Amino acid sequence: MSQQPVQTVSGKLILLIKAGYWLALLIIAAMVAASFVLLQQTMATQQHNHTLLDIVGTQKTLSQRIVFLASETGAASRDKQPALVSALKQATAEFETNYDLLLKQTGADPQSPARLDPKSIESVLFAKPFHLDYFSVGLIANGDRLISALESRLNLDNDGYKGGAERVNLDASVANATLSGYAALGQRISAEADERSEKLLALHRTLFYATLGVILLVALFIFRPMSNAILRKTRELVEARNSMAFIAVHDGLTGLHNRTFLTDHFETLIKGAHRRRERLAVVQLDLDRFKQINDTLGHAAGDYVLVVTAQRMRDSCRASDLCARLGGDEFVMILNGAGSTEDINMLARRILAHINEPIVFQGTTILPGASGGIAVYPIDADNAQDLLVHADLALYSAKKMGGGNFSFFSEELRRELDYRKQLEHDIKVAISEKAFQVYFQPQVSLTNGSISGIEALVRWNHPERGMISPGEFIPVAEKCGFMPEIGRIVISKAINEAAEWNRAGIAFGRLAVNVSGTELREHDFDAFLFETLERAGLPPQKLSLEIVESVILDDEKTGIAAKLRHIRAAGVHLELDDFGTGYASLSHVNPNEIDRLKIDRRFVQNIHENGDNSKIVRAITELARGLGISIVAEGAETEAELDSLMAIGCDQVQGYSIAFPMPQDKALEWLTARMPKKAKLRVLQGSLT
Repeated sequence: MSQQPVQTVSGKLILLIKAGYWLALLIIAAMVAASFVLLQQTMATQQHNHTLLDIVGTQKTLSQRIVFLASETGAASRDKQPALVSALKQATAEFETNYDLLLKQTGADPQSPARLDPKSIESVLFAKPFHLDYFSVGLIANGDRLISALESRLNLDNDGYKGGAERVNLDASVANATLSGYAALGQRISAEADERSEKLLALHRTLFYATLGVILLVALFIFRPMSNAILRKTRELVEARNSMAFIAVHDGLTGLHNRTFLTDHFETLIKGAHRRRERLAVVQLDLDRFKQINDTLGHAAGDYVLVVTAQRMRDSCRASDLCARLGGDEFVMILNGAGSTEDINMLARRILAHINEPIVFQGTTILPGASGGIAVYPIDADNAQDLLVHADLALYSAKKMGGGNFSFFSEELRRELDYRKQLEHDIKVAISEKAFQVYFQPQVSLTNGSISGIEALVRWNHPERGMISPGEFIPVAEKCGFMPEIGRIVISKAINEAAEWNRAGIAFGRLAVNVSGTELREHDFDAFLFETLERAGLPPQKLSLEIVESVILDDEKTGIAAKLRHIRAAGVHLELDDFGTGYASLSHVNPNEIDRLKIDRRFVQNIHENGDNSKIVRAITELARGLGISIVAEGAETEAELDSLMAIGCDQVQGYSIAFPMPQDKALEWLTARMPKKAKLRVLQGSLT
């Protein structure tokens, strides 16, 4: 998954979590606030009802007290009456104040239709049978009249009622009527309070259950999906982390450990072997025919072979051993507690025998043919890097013996390694000094002897060891990645020399230079080629690039095919070198992509004695002629071989019978000597008569 979608998904998840959290918080907060308000309302109602009931109770007491004091005052002696009048006056005033407060607290309205409801407070106050308002007001009024009459009789300060006490109706019947009214009022207030409390409790109960329901819904529809999403994403992140951790130290195709893991843990294995005083064997494996499998059966077959090989490696070793894939078809096995040399020898034979068993892929039987190189700790080296290098060198030795076998690292190989290390160093120096030389080998026509081309070949004259064969230093340069630099040195020198010949009018046909797939993979190779041609002044039509069939087979993803088309479109010719030895199909022999085929020397040598080779060369020649592609045979060394090629119809040849590879000065002499002679005019002297 790319970074953009991951960030989008993470952003959406975070937004969902935040929205769910705040929504749930708001819902719960609203329910809690509603419950609090309802509780406050219930408490306020209860307090209000208690206040009313307290007033009612006080009024009941005061009504009895007023009637009692009125009776006592009338029966008391004159000297005691003033105190009783004062108490009566205070009780009446308090009764009146409480009654006003009661009316205010209840909000009773004498005009309200509620007075007709027997269960209402208004009914007790203003309707039959209690008429509490009438008796309360009458009690207050009669009490005030009686107080005024008594104050007048006792000569107390009084500006009120002047009538006699006998006119005042303030007896036990009034007190009883008032008392029964307030008792009924208290019952009605208590009943309404209970009813209101029951409603509030029911509402509170409903709200409580609703809160529980909302919490449950929030848990089910918000927090549960959110927690599931978090759990799922967490699981995905954990799996992704574990997958990344696995990929970081394992090969994606075979599941074996990769080079990174091997590098990080090799020294630990060596320390463990040193601590236990055991031997540790490093077995480096390589499939002998893996490229052939890829080229003929496809990459799917190659991948299947790699997977099966990895599984066979796992099956052949113990749990304490380490199997790793370095890349391509290169594998390494680290065998702990390897034992003696004989034990390692037997184990290696068993491993190779198992790996070399036939593999069936889609009905096709494949023989992978693995080879192995073995280096042993601490005999061959005491560190990881040297052990791998020595095992690789032993593998190279096993491959030179024909493959399908294994070889131990030896002192002879150690000397070869030292020589190769020195050779690598000398190649670096030669590259920096551009010490590589270009030799030229002509290509001629058997029909008329004309020069059809000249091939540029790399040579290296070492200052101490003299001429070093290309077969010796080129494999080392390829393994070390030096070929692109060497190739550019050769191309530049060859193009510059050919440009001088072209300006001097020396016929050389076309200059042919060999280009490897490694060079073509360089992103700026075509730019370098065109710049070199332009700087030297050599027309692109005078240059040919020789490529092998494996370059044609290279996947389009490398960009080589498109680069070759670009180069050919600029006028540079393309030649297919060593034709017949690779695995290119006839679909790649296309006149729109290839200008010339070069028959490999193994088909040319002794062609006059080998009928099969003669048939192969004839078939290739007829194929090329039918497609309109020119052809050249290399390796012709005898007159008999030249005669056979001429008879077959292969006109252009290159080989020792024509000319050996020559340095540029010798090549110039050779080309100059074979230039056609121009006719010279001779002026005749003598008489005109």
